[in-house]
Amino acid sequence: MNIFVLLKQTFDTEEKIVIENGKISDDGVKYVMNPYDEYAVEEALLQRDQHGGKITVVGVGPDRTAEALRTALAMGADEAVLINHDGAEADEYTISRLLAAYLGQQSYDLILGGNFSVDSGGGQVAVRVARLLDIPHTSSITKLTINGQQAMVQRDAEGDTETLEVALPAVFTAQQGLNEPRYPSLPGIMKAKKKPFQQLASGELGLNGSDAEAKTTRVSLSLPPQRQAGRILQGDYAQQAVELVHLLRTEAKLI
Repeated sequence: MNIFVLLKQTFDTEEKIVIENGKISDDGVKYVMNPYDEYAVEEALLQRDQHGGKITVVGVGPDRTAEALRTALAMGADEAVLINHDGAEADEYTISRLLAAYLGQQSYDLILGGNFSVDSGGGQVAVRVARLLDIPHTSSITKLTINGQQAMVQRDAEGDTETLEVALPAVFTAQQGLNEPRYPSLPGIMKAKKKPFQQLASGELGLNGSDAEAKTTRVSLSLPPQRQAGRILQGDYAQQAVELVHLLRTEAKLI
């Protein structure tokens, strides 16, 4: 079974967000593998152990993205591919076009990714890749069982659970609860240094600049206004209700 995992490198979730001139400052920031992508890597490892095959992790981004890919190799993935995209504007359209161009040249049975990335939270890339490759897609899966060319999945559906049967090849995105990602071991980290690691430019994928040009532009970012401290209303319930309505009308301007 040929398994591909889509990876993204994101801010460490413990990093403090600093906005400078309408953009997020990355000075001294620690980057990690997108946490939801960890579930995708772990599921790929479990499926490979059960069915055999090879796992290739693929990421789009600047050179530092190699760190996240090498983490996946240390977890147990077999190969890594970095599609270099540094400096140019990129959105979900751009990333999905580059990934689909690469995957379209490969033989794949299963493509896994995280449910969404913790930085942008769009959850679009895997869906777009599936559409570009014209294969089925199921998001937010919490269980995956493969039997031959059929996959039985359970997915989180806003507090409920849906069970679907999907023909392979297909794209699935991992929700929290699908598994418990392992930590890279010291032997795994050492072995990762010797595993195949390929770097590609968009031109090597048959795309020119306009083919993957971003369709959206982030104009500006700003932090939300500082929240005011809460207020405790005095008096009995009737007096509190009167005061609350007064405040909603005169201060909050909500009624």
